[in-house]
Amino acid sequence: MDFSSKLLEEAVDEMSQLPGIGKRTALRLVLHLLKQPEGQTLNLVSALTKLRSEIKLCKKCFNISDTELCDICANPAREASLVCIVEDIRDVMAIENTGQYRGQYHVLGGKISPIDGIGPSQLNIQPLVDKVKKGEIKEIIFALSSTMEGDTTNFYIFRQLEGTGVKTSTIARGISVGDELEYADEVTLGRSIANRVPFENSLKA
Repeated sequence: MDFSSKLLEEAVDEMSQLPGIGKRTALRLVLHLLKQPEGQTLNLVSALTKLRSEIKLCKKCFNISDTELCDICANPAREASLVCIVEDIRDVMAIENTGQYRGQYHVLGGKISPIDGIGPSQLNIQPLVDKVKKGEIKEIIFALSSTMEGDTTNFYIFRQLEGTGVKTSTIARGISVGDELEYADEVTLGRSIANRVPFENSLKA
């Protein structure tokens, strides 16, 4: 792709590094920004800069937050002894949109995937185990996607929690095997949370 401007080329190169954005789409987006009022583009730049410099991870659940404690963990109306384990913030948002869950979350930051070089030590697993051993949690809901990586991660955590006495359950398989949680419709996902089953039962499936 030939560019008449080095600045344009650099902007397209950076934009094309975003997931699902190829060079042609990146070019269309950059040209769109050039056509907008300068203030609109600067607002976008400012928002992204603040996002990178000011965003935090909740010190309790590792959800993305503006403050040390996210709104969910800081809400006294949420059931702190019930914790739903998810991969990332997209899954938190998907479950929250169902309106069917009133507990808290623990965001792992990914799934165990040896082929991608991701092991248990690179995820937020140990803080979860520590919280369980302190007796802060009565039930854990496994809500990772029904993929090989998700099932591997669920099973690894389950083994780490053996002997702690904590109740473990998993979302009902209204979510098709292989599906990512964030793409499930709200009704199906809500029913899967409400109709969760003991995790041990899922090992026999």
